[in-house]
Amino acid sequence: MFEYDFIQRAFAASGVVAMVAGSVGYFMVLRGQTFAGHALAHVGFAGATGATLFFSAPLLGLISFTVGAGVAIGVLGDRLSGRDVAIGLVLTLALGFGLLFLSLYTTHSTQATALLFGNVLGVSPEMMVQLLWLGIGTLGALAVISRPLLFASLQPELAEAKGVSLTLIGVLFLALVALAVAQSAEVVGVLLVFTLMVGPPAAAQLLTSRFLPGILLAAGLAIGEAWLGIVLAWYTDWPTTFWITVLSATVYVAAAVSARRTA
Repeated sequence: MFEYDFIQRAFAASGVVAMVAGSVGYFMVLRGQTFAGHALAHVGFAGATGATLFFSAPLLGLISFTVGAGVAIGVLGDRLSGRDVAIGLVLTLALGFGLLFLSLYTTHSTQATALLFGNVLGVSPEMMVQLLWLGIGTLGALAVISRPLLFASLQPELAEAKGVSLTLIGVLFLALVALAVAQSAEVVGVLLVFTLMVGPPAAAQLLTSRFLPGILLAAGLAIGEAWLGIVLAWYTDWPTTFWITVLSATVYVAAAVSARRTA
Protein backbone atom coordinates (compact mmCIF):
# COMPACT_ATOMS: atom_id res chain seq x y z
CA MET A 1 0.00 0.00 0.00
CA PHE A 2 2.90 2.37 0.64
CA GLU A 3 3.88 2.20 -3.03
CA TYR A 4 1.10 4.70 -3.76
CA ASP A 5 1.72 8.41 -3.31
CA PHE A 6 -1.81 9.12 -2.09
CA ILE A 7 -1.38 6.58 0.72
CA GLN A 8 1.89 8.17 1.78
CA ARG A 9 0.23 11.59 1.84
CA ALA A 10 -2.72 10.16 3.75
CA PHE A 11 -0.46 8.83 6.50
CA ALA A 12 1.54 12.05 6.64
CA ALA A 13 -1.52 14.32 6.66
CA SER A 14 -3.44 12.27 9.20
CA GLY A 15 -0.36 12.08 11.44
CA VAL A 16 0.04 15.85 11.48
CA VAL A 17 -3.66 16.50 11.97
CA ALA A 18 -4.02 13.84 14.66
CA MET A 19 -1.08 15.24 16.62
CA VAL A 20 -2.63 18.70 16.55
CA ALA A 21 -6.12 17.41 17.36
CA GLY A 22 -4.95 15.29 20.27
CA SER A 23 -2.82 18.06 21.78
CA VAL A 24 -5.37 20.86 21.45
CA GLY A 25 -8.20 18.50 22.32
CA TYR A 26 -6.50 17.60 25.60
CA PHE A 27 -6.90 21.18 26.85
CA MET A 28 -10.38 21.40 25.33
CA VAL A 29 -11.57 18.39 27.32
CA LEU A 30 -9.74 19.62 30.42
CA ARG A 31 -11.51 22.98 30.19
CA GLY A 32 -14.90 21.44 29.47
CA GLN A 33 -15.17 23.18 26.08
CA THR A 34 -15.92 20.21 23.85
CA PHE A 35 -19.14 21.85 22.70
CA ALA A 36 -17.05 24.74 21.37
CA GLY A 37 -15.23 22.39 19.00
CA HIS A 38 -18.54 21.05 17.72
CA ALA A 39 -19.87 24.58 17.27
CA LEU A 40 -16.81 25.74 15.35
CA ALA A 41 -17.08 22.75 13.03
CA HIS A 42 -20.62 23.72 12.05
CA VAL A 43 -19.63 27.34 11.45
CA GLY A 44 -16.59 26.20 9.48
CA PHE A 45 -18.76 24.16 7.13
CA ALA A 46 -20.63 27.31 6.12
CA GLY A 47 -17.30 29.09 5.61
CA ALA A 48 -15.85 26.30 3.49
CA THR A 49 -18.89 25.99 1.24
CA GLY A 50 -19.18 29.77 0.96
CA ALA A 51 -15.55 29.95 -0.14
CA THR A 52 -16.21 27.24 -2.71
CA LEU A 53 -19.17 29.21 -4.07
CA PHE A 54 -17.06 32.32 -4.55
CA PHE A 55 -14.13 30.49 -6.22
CA SER A 56 -11.84 30.42 -3.21
CA ALA A 57 -10.10 27.54 -1.48
CA PRO A 58 -12.44 25.68 0.91
CA LEU A 59 -9.70 25.43 3.53
CA LEU A 60 -9.28 29.20 3.53
CA GLY A 61 -12.98 29.72 4.16
CA LEU A 62 -12.99 27.01 6.80
CA ILE A 63 -10.09 28.58 8.68
CA SER A 64 -11.38 32.15 8.46
CA PHE A 65 -14.86 31.31 9.69
CA THR A 66 -13.75 28.98 12.48
CA VAL A 67 -11.08 31.37 13.78
CA GLY A 68 -13.53 34.27 13.66
CA ALA A 69 -16.17 32.27 15.51
CA GLY A 70 -13.59 31.00 18.03
CA VAL A 71 -12.45 34.51 18.85
CA ALA A 72 -16.08 35.64 19.18
CA ILE A 73 -16.89 32.77 21.57
CA GLY A 74 -13.79 33.56 23.61
CA VAL A 75 -14.67 37.27 23.87
CA LEU A 76 -18.29 36.63 24.82
CA GLY A 77 -17.24 34.06 27.41
CA ASP A 78 -19.75 33.62 30.21
CA ARG A 79 -22.42 35.53 28.34
CA LEU A 80 -22.94 32.46 26.18
CA SER A 81 -23.37 30.07 29.10
CA GLY A 82 -26.89 28.83 29.70
CA ARG A 83 -28.02 29.73 26.18
CA ASP A 84 -27.95 26.28 24.64
CA VAL A 85 -31.12 26.80 22.60
CA ALA A 86 -29.86 29.99 20.96
CA ILE A 87 -26.44 28.49 20.26
CA GLY A 88 -28.02 25.36 18.83
CA LEU A 89 -30.18 27.42 16.48
CA VAL A 90 -27.16 29.41 15.29
CA LEU A 91 -25.25 26.20 14.58
CA THR A 92 -28.17 24.70 12.70
CA LEU A 93 -28.49 27.91 10.69
CA ALA A 94 -24.79 27.77 9.81
CA LEU A 95 -25.16 24.19 8.59
CA GLY A 96 -28.20 25.22 6.57
CA PHE A 97 -26.27 28.04 4.89
CA GLY A 98 -23.53 25.57 4.05
CA LEU A 99 -26.02 23.31 2.27
CA LEU A 100 -27.50 26.34 0.48
CA PHE A 101 -24.09 27.40 -0.81
CA LEU A 102 -23.47 23.91 -2.13
CA SER A 103 -26.85 23.81 -3.86
CA LEU A 104 -26.11 27.14 -5.57
CA TYR A 105 -22.86 25.81 -6.98
CA THR A 106 -23.71 22.24 -7.87
CA THR A 107 -20.51 21.57 -9.81
CA HIS A 108 -18.75 21.37 -6.44
CA SER A 109 -21.48 19.34 -4.73
CA THR A 110 -19.15 16.35 -4.50
CA GLN A 111 -17.11 18.36 -1.98
CA ALA A 112 -20.03 18.15 0.44
CA THR A 113 -19.20 14.57 1.40
CA ALA A 114 -15.53 15.43 1.85
CA LEU A 115 -16.34 18.46 4.00
CA LEU A 116 -18.90 16.62 6.12
CA PHE A 117 -17.11 13.30 6.54
CA GLY A 118 -13.51 13.92 5.47
CA ASN A 119 -11.39 12.47 2.68
CA VAL A 120 -7.87 11.84 3.89
CA LEU A 121 -7.12 9.66 0.86
CA GLY A 122 -7.72 12.66 -1.38
CA VAL A 123 -5.14 14.99 0.17
CA SER A 124 -3.17 16.74 -2.58
CA PRO A 125 0.53 17.65 -2.35
CA GLU A 126 -0.44 21.32 -1.97
CA MET A 127 -2.89 20.50 0.81
CA MET A 128 -0.22 18.40 2.52
CA VAL A 129 2.11 21.39 2.64
CA GLN A 130 -0.67 23.61 3.98
CA LEU A 131 -1.57 21.13 6.71
CA LEU A 132 2.08 20.76 7.68
CA TRP A 133 2.59 24.50 8.15
CA LEU A 134 -0.75 24.88 9.92
CA GLY A 135 0.17 22.03 12.24
CA ILE A 136 3.58 23.49 13.06
CA GLY A 137 2.06 26.90 13.72
CA THR A 138 -0.75 25.54 15.89
CA LEU A 139 1.50 23.33 18.01
CA GLY A 140 4.05 26.13 18.35
CA ALA A 141 1.40 28.59 19.55
CA LEU A 142 -0.02 25.98 21.93
CA ALA A 143 3.43 25.42 23.43
CA VAL A 144 3.82 29.17 24.01
CA ILE A 145 0.56 29.53 25.95
CA SER A 146 0.51 26.05 27.54
CA ARG A 147 1.69 27.10 31.01
CA PRO A 148 -0.76 29.99 31.57
CA LEU A 149 -3.45 27.95 29.78
CA LEU A 150 -2.97 25.01 32.15
CA PHE A 151 -2.92 27.37 35.14
CA ALA A 152 -6.11 29.10 34.00
CA SER A 153 -7.78 25.76 33.31
CA LEU A 154 -7.07 24.18 36.69
CA GLN A 155 -7.19 27.20 39.01
CA PRO A 156 -8.83 30.12 37.19
CA GLU A 157 -9.37 32.30 40.28
CA LEU A 158 -5.78 31.94 41.43
CA ALA A 159 -4.48 32.46 37.90
CA GLU A 160 -6.45 35.68 37.57
CA ALA A 161 -5.14 36.85 40.95
CA LYS A 162 -1.61 36.20 39.70
CA GLY A 163 -2.20 38.47 36.71
CA VAL A 164 -3.22 35.94 34.05
CA SER A 165 -5.88 37.38 31.74
CA LEU A 166 -8.52 34.66 31.54
CA THR A 167 -10.27 36.39 28.65
CA LEU A 168 -7.10 36.70 26.60
CA ILE A 169 -6.10 33.09 27.27
CA GLY A 170 -9.61 31.95 26.39
CA VAL A 171 -9.60 33.85 23.10
CA LEU A 172 -6.15 32.62 22.10
CA PHE A 173 -7.01 29.03 22.96
CA LEU A 174 -10.29 29.02 21.06
CA ALA A 175 -8.46 30.44 18.05
CA LEU A 176 -6.16 27.40 18.26
CA VAL A 177 -9.20 25.14 18.64
CA ALA A 178 -10.57 26.69 15.46
CA LEU A 179 -7.34 25.92 13.59
CA ALA A 180 -7.36 22.35 14.91
CA VAL A 181 -11.00 21.95 13.83
CA ALA A 182 -10.17 23.20 10.33
CA GLN A 183 -7.32 20.72 10.03
CA SER A 184 -9.32 17.82 11.50
CA ALA A 185 -12.09 18.44 8.97
CA GLU A 186 -9.68 17.41 6.22
CA VAL A 187 -9.40 13.94 7.79
CA VAL A 188 -12.72 13.17 9.50
CA GLY A 189 -15.00 15.98 8.30
CA VAL A 190 -16.78 18.74 10.19
CA LEU A 191 -19.50 16.43 11.53
CA LEU A 192 -17.02 14.02 13.13
CA VAL A 193 -14.43 16.40 14.57
CA PHE A 194 -15.14 14.88 17.99
CA THR A 195 -13.54 11.65 16.77
CA LEU A 196 -10.00 13.03 16.92
CA MET A 197 -10.37 16.08 19.16
CA VAL A 198 -12.37 14.54 22.01
CA GLY A 199 -12.07 10.74 21.90
CA PRO A 200 -8.28 10.33 22.32
CA PRO A 201 -7.84 13.20 24.86
CA ALA A 202 -10.78 11.96 26.94
CA ALA A 203 -9.33 8.44 26.96
CA ALA A 204 -5.90 9.78 27.90
CA GLN A 205 -7.29 11.71 30.85
CA LEU A 206 -8.97 8.54 32.09
CA LEU A 207 -5.66 6.68 31.96
CA THR A 208 -3.39 9.29 33.55
CA SER A 209 -3.84 12.47 35.56
CA ARG A 210 -0.34 13.79 34.81
CA PHE A 211 -0.17 16.64 32.32
CA LEU A 212 2.79 15.85 30.05
CA PRO A 213 2.19 12.08 29.82
CA GLY A 214 -1.49 12.82 29.29
CA ILE A 215 -1.03 15.17 26.36
CA LEU A 216 1.56 12.86 24.76
CA LEU A 217 -0.80 9.91 25.20
CA ALA A 218 -3.68 11.89 23.67
CA ALA A 219 -1.61 12.75 20.61
CA GLY A 220 -0.30 9.19 20.35
CA LEU A 221 -3.77 7.66 20.55
CA ALA A 222 -5.07 10.07 17.90
CA ILE A 223 -2.20 9.24 15.55
CA GLY A 224 -2.59 5.50 16.15
CA GLU A 225 -6.33 5.59 15.49
CA ALA A 226 -5.88 7.63 12.30
CA TRP A 227 -3.14 5.39 10.90
CA LEU A 228 -4.85 2.12 11.83
CA GLY A 229 -8.06 3.49 10.33
CA ILE A 230 -6.29 3.99 6.99
CA VAL A 231 -4.89 0.45 7.10
CA LEU A 232 -8.29 -1.08 7.89
CA ALA A 233 -9.92 0.99 5.15
CA TRP A 234 -7.33 -0.28 2.66
CA TYR A 235 -8.02 -3.93 3.43
CA THR A 236 -11.80 -3.71 3.86
CA ASP A 237 -12.67 -1.00 1.30
CA TRP A 238 -14.82 0.65 3.96
CA PRO A 239 -14.61 4.44 4.60
CA THR A 240 -11.52 5.57 6.48
CA THR A 241 -13.54 7.92 8.65
CA PHE A 242 -15.78 5.04 9.73
CA TRP A 243 -12.81 3.07 11.00
CA ILE A 244 -11.31 6.07 12.78
CA THR A 245 -14.58 6.74 14.60
CA VAL A 246 -14.94 3.08 15.58
CA LEU A 247 -11.38 2.96 16.89
CA SER A 248 -11.85 6.21 18.82
CA ALA A 249 -15.01 4.92 20.51
CA THR A 250 -13.42 1.53 21.24
CA VAL A 251 -10.33 3.08 22.83
CA TYR A 252 -12.43 5.40 24.97
CA VAL A 253 -14.66 2.57 26.21
CA ALA A 254 -11.61 0.45 26.99
CA ALA A 255 -10.02 3.35 28.89
CA ALA A 256 -13.24 3.92 30.86
CA VAL A 257 -13.45 0.24 31.82
CA SER A 258 -9.78 0.21 32.82
CA ALA A 259 -10.15 3.37 34.89
CA ARG A 260 -13.20 1.95 36.68
CA ARG A 261 -11.40 -1.29 37.53
CA THR A 262 -8.42 0.54 39.00
CA ALA A 263 -10.54 3.05 40.93
